[in-house]
Amino acid sequence: MVFQSVTLFARSRGPDEFWRKRKIFRLSAHFRNRYRNCYSLAVRAVHRSLQFSTKHRDPKRKWIREIWQTRIEAGSIEHGLNYKILKEGLTRCEILLDRKSLAELAVWEPRTFKSLVKIACARLKQDGLKILNLQKAEGVITRGLIK
Repeated sequence: MVFQSVTLFARSRGPDEFWRKRKIFRLSAHFRNRYRNCYSLAVRAVHRSLQFSTKHRDPKRKWIREIWQTRIEAGSIEHGLNYKILKEGLTRCEILLDRKSLAELAVWEPRTFKSLVKIACARLKQDGLKILNLQKAEGVITRGLIK
């Protein structure tokens, strides 16, 4: 592209401006009202949302970890163990599943989770640990155990 004056060269921002604005508009696509379409408002809203996402990244991990632990606790209590005893039994069996995997099994694969609880319980009995048998909730039907 040939420019006939310095003024025309300075005014032509070219494709860089388009892609810079496009990046902001992509990040603001789910916003409401003019924060979605007006560039000057979208820039402010995007910067603010990125600050919030950075600020809440660590607490979000903590909340998710607590959710996983609650799900595992509920599944293990349903089968007669508590979370710490289950984790100890699985560790002694060298079944090293993390919280996320155990929580997924407790929710979506209850039979598999039940077998893991039985394996952990058997190992703890074999090692001679006293297991607190919690009362099983009678009449509780979970998804997957219906058949």
